[in-house]
Amino acid sequence: MGSPASTPVCVALTGASGAPYGLRLLECLLLAEHPVHLLISAAARVVIATETTLKLPGTTAGVAGYFNQRFSTSPDLLQVFGLEQWTAPVASGSNPPAAMVVCPCSMSMVSAIACGASNNLIERAADVMIKEQRQIILVPRETPFSAIHLENMLKLTRLGVTILPANPGFYHQPQTVEAVVDYVVARILDHLQVEHELVPRWGYGGRD
Repeated sequence: MGSPASTPVCVALTGASGAPYGLRLLECLLLAEHPVHLLISAAARVVIATETTLKLPGTTAGVAGYFNQRFSTSPDLLQVFGLEQWTAPVASGSNPPAAMVVCPCSMSMVSAIACGASNNLIERAADVMIKEQRQIILVPRETPFSAIHLENMLKLTRLGVTILPANPGFYHQPQTVEAVVDYVVARILDHLQVEHELVPRWGYGGRD
């Protein structure tokens, strides 16, 4: 097993609102030269088209090339896998990523992961991470939560999954939507132990 810096992080985008969070996380990881295995659900593609101006290609190779060009990063850092691509490394406990982040994470995906479903590669990758006791972070973007949602998240928390809702803070007085997004992405990167300078840390903002 390689060092954490060389072992990829699996980033999965699902159909919850909040596509800018996942896209910014992808950008930050690639700019930090951290390898990424990217999974995008069909619903996530709809949300990305609705919430951003991005027009993703239809193939996994096309998506990889698109993001490499957009972020001006090395093509060696990013691999994109289809949801039926069962030969992908993330599908097996013999080759799990260093960590997995589902961002944004729909309540449908929370439910599927909580019950151990493996009907697509995102669900299977999450199941692998849990059984291998690896780090997995879910970033739900839903409000309000129902009792079903809360019970599923509690179950996953007891299994060691980190539930990190897309709840931005405002102590850094963000002036743009991008700054609000960066707050949540910064918290994800903190849990991944990836260095960043997206937002000032509490007590170090230079405010009186």
